[in-house]
Amino acid sequence: MSSSTALSISDQEKLIQKLGIFKIHGRDKRGRRVLRIIGKSYPARLVGSEALKEYLEEKIFPELEEKSFSVVYVHTGVQRSENFPGITALRSVYEAIPTNVRSNLEAVYFVHPGLQARLFLATFGRLLFSGGLYSKVKYLNRLEFLWDHVRRNETEMPEFVYEHDDELEYRPMTTDYGLESDHPRGYCASSVDNPVSMYSMRCIA
Repeated sequence: MSSSTALSISDQEKLIQKLGIFKIHGRDKRGRRVLRIIGKSYPARLVGSEALKEYLEEKIFPELEEKSFSVVYVHTGVQRSENFPGITALRSVYEAIPTNVRSNLEAVYFVHPGLQARLFLATFGRLLFSGGLYSKVKYLNRLEFLWDHVRRNETEMPEFVYEHDDELEYRPMTTDYGLESDHPRGYCASSVDNPVSMYSMRCIA
């Protein structure tokens, strides 16, 4: 039994809200609204795909139906066993996005991706995400590159993101080339995910 069943759908939605995983604020350099997603904050063991879809449908999608927008996805500190919902859930959530919201999405800025996340998207991205989403993803190894696209004074980032960015200045091999020896759970650890996720995602983080 999935651990997400320990909480009701309503409680799972409240948890998503409390953790501030999704936040619409700020604008990019072209004046488009920004949806910021903090991957590390997503409690994959406690929140199921149904609660995630309902939360997005109620709280996020209605705000993005009218005008174009960008997504800033922060991958800093994500560990597959803790923060990744699984391939099936990702696909389910993506298919639930209303057509007008998808058409309004102009760019996805993927901050601190790491080599394994890049490899995953290169392998499965075109299969998972239709409608040209894959081609809109821009990998940004440093925050300084994000500020080339997004208005810095309007975009909040957790402190751990800045700390990781500073660490990369001193040890660029850590994430830029996937040599994450100080983060052992980022590699092929065992998981309680379903067999598809275990096979496909064992090395994402």
